[in-house]
Amino acid sequence: MPKKPLIDQLHHEDAWRLFRILAEFVEGFETLAEIEVPLVSVFGSARFGEGHPAYALGYRLGRALAEAGYGVVTGGGPGVMEAVNRGAFEAGGVSVGLNIELPHEQKPNPYQTHALTLRYFFVRKVLFVRYAVGFVFLPGGFGTLDELSEVLVLIQTEKVHPFPVFALDRGYWQGLLSWMESLKEQGAIDPKDLALLTPLDSPEEVVQALKGVS
Repeated sequence: MPKKPLIDQLHHEDAWRLFRILAEFVEGFETLAEIEVPLVSVFGSARFGEGHPAYALGYRLGRALAEAGYGVVTGGGPGVMEAVNRGAFEAGGVSVGLNIELPHEQKPNPYQTHALTLRYFFVRKVLFVRYAVGFVFLPGGFGTLDELSEVLVLIQTEKVHPFPVFALDRGYWQGLLSWMESLKEQGAIDPKDLALLTPLDSPEEVVQALKGVS
């Protein structure tokens, strides 16, 4: 008797996977919608631990946002994500972690007032955007760049309501900003697209900028 084609097996598995995907969306929406403070999604490298300047910057940002009445949302992992959650948590604020299951297991940091564990990156990305009043990008690598490019495209194509996107600090992101300038010169993006990303130098500037658009 011939074996069932692999594609049929995949179709069967995908149909059941839809329930897991739906469950993650429902849990995420219910959790975040009940938070009564405005949320700011913050990104940065998992590799920059305590003692790295980016960790200290993330801690200051998390604390400053919490003290100003904002909650923070991070990927829930170590490094800069931990620093941001820790700053907000120790300031008595809302500190959300959208943890992701990875082959090399990501250990959630302990500074979360609200913690979700997700299997699917695309669910996580929707949750980062859906309830955010702003995005802040701290020093990071491919994962941080992935989130940055995606949110810029969403705003550029008007798939989401525009909200401020900050790059902190200016020195780390200068190379990318210069390259984006070259994209404008070659006609790959419009001049107005450069204004979608605002470089800043301190957490205090981020808080003031957020207050200016709220």
